[in-house]
Amino acid sequence: MHALPPAPPPSPRRQVFVGTALACAAGVVMYGVMVAIFVKFRDEAMHVPGHVWKPKAAVVPEVATNIMLISFLAIFVMVQWAVYAARRGHNSYVGLSLAINALVAIAVINGQAFTYFQMRLGVNKGTYELLFYALTGTFLALMITGLVFTLVTMFRYLGGRSGDREIVAAHAMYWYFVGAVYAALWFVVYVTK
Repeated sequence: MHALPPAPPPSPRRQVFVGTALACAAGVVMYGVMVAIFVKFRDEAMHVPGHVWKPKAAVVPEVATNIMLISFLAIFVMVQWAVYAARRGHNSYVGLSLAINALVAIAVINGQAFTYFQMRLGVNKGTYELLFYALTGTFLALMITGLVFTLVTMFRYLGGRSGDREIVAAHAMYWYFVGAVYAALWFVVYVTK
């Protein structure tokens, strides 16, 4: 008697990738609403005679904020390099690209802390200050989450699960989302003020 051949293995469900995509979509909606609220309050303040929206003492350190924006180009290159190397089975390159990504993310977090130190705004001083810290604080939380995601991806991939390339692709998608968030923050809060 002949036995039937075994069934093909089930296709991967891609839970990490789909979950990250849903989280990024929710983050886009949340941050978009926050930016819209900031712009709405800024426009209303501009129409009130004698009202100052941004305190004159608060000077945006443009060099730091521009370097943070440029740093995202390095992050994008590193995460795409990690995806490329993971598809080809080059574990050492995946580890190197994720480590460089983590270092650049730490540099961006440091740049945001420098911006806070230079601007010296009190949270409870007015609407601008409150919304400024809401937008930048949310971005900072996303950066810290991304740093943790990078470390988890690095340890998981290099710890023996090199066949699981889904987490590397989800990691790259998350960093593209954070880069888009910072681009909106940079333009609305730091450039147009």
